[in-house]
Amino acid sequence: MNFDLAIDRNRTACLKWDNAPTVFGVTDALPMWVADMDFAAPPAVVEALQQRVEHGVFGYTFPTESYREAICDWMQKRHSWTIQQDWIQFCPGVVPALHLIVDAFTQPGDQIVIQTPVYPPFYSVVQEHGRELVPNPLLLSEDGDYSMDFEDLEKSFSTGNVKMIILCSPHNPVGRVWSKAELTRLASLCKEYDVLVVSDEIHADLVFESGAHTPFAALSEDAAERSIICTAPSKTFNIAGLNTANMIIPNIQLRSKFRKILNRYSLGSITPIGATATEAAYREGSQWLDELLVYIRGNMELVSEYAQEHLPELKVVMPEATYLLWIDFRGMGLSHEELNRFLVQQAKLGLNSGAAFGKEGEGFMRMNLACTRATVQEALSRLHKAIKEWRKA
Repeated sequence: MNFDLAIDRNRTACLKWDNAPTVFGVTDALPMWVADMDFAAPPAVVEALQQRVEHGVFGYTFPTESYREAICDWMQKRHSWTIQQDWIQFCPGVVPALHLIVDAFTQPGDQIVIQTPVYPPFYSVVQEHGRELVPNPLLLSEDGDYSMDFEDLEKSFSTGNVKMIILCSPHNPVGRVWSKAELTRLASLCKEYDVLVVSDEIHADLVFESGAHTPFAALSEDAAERSIICTAPSKTFNIAGLNTANMIIPNIQLRSKFRKILNRYSLGSITPIGATATEAAYREGSQWLDELLVYIRGNMELVSEYAQEHLPELKVVMPEATYLLWIDFRGMGLSHEELNRFLVQQAKLGLNSGAAFGKEGEGFMRMNLACTRATVQEALSRLHKAIKEWRKA
């Protein structure tokens, strides 16, 4: 695949590019924020969609046995996880699913744990439903490595008020792939204190070491019975706009309850386009994904090596997964507001502010590297120029 091919996304109602001037307040900031890719979807997906469009009829659609089989085969092939077709429940997206899950499985006032800094919607899906948010901040070493704070987590669990933990696995934005040992320890605590695990595994396929990701429900029978696994082909194959996700729920009672609330809000209908793209991606997208991961890893190594040589104020720790780089700018000594202004107005870069991921993210920025190598080089050039000017001030 030629991932160096630049595709003009302007004037396509593209949130990442066309809406950047509104978000950043300038017209010349290079957009490297929203978590979608600047690459075309796999050729097999595009071809399957073209054939489906040529049919010309786009009526009501349901997830077929072939669709479910493709998901099962993918989980087995990529993650060595054997799942059953009836565990799969379609939903139009992982974030909508999180809202439904919080609504269905907790009550107002219940406590829900999230591990911060973390994907911003995790905050809203808890707070907008009147549940109590309990942060379990990740531990950050001097080397820039993140780990779970199990002591703090057990302290929260031991109150008896925590009913759910929303796990980000792999973690967005810090890029950790939780080890099997870490997940096993988490599972043990959840069993001891009877806590439901909702595991957002939307980035599971974007892991740089093959086989490193362990689906939470694959740990043990108990882990499977007390978990809901949120998956989607959207990040993996750059088809987020098709609004297709799949919750994998081994426990029949949990599955039935989720389906009930899904039907209550009439959100259980898949689109013919989403179904076609998902099946084609899972059946024929493996080689494309392997090549993509090599290319993105190259982008990350470029940024890391460039920062080491030219930008000593920055600390870049290579992520284990995702195409999102979590960069520590605290060495510049700027406040959160000053850093935002510097990057937008001086460096002309549109990145995700670390503060949006929680107070632990202040001083950090998230950079989307699912883009051409030329885009990365341009971003580094802008950043280097701006920091050199900043040093003179």
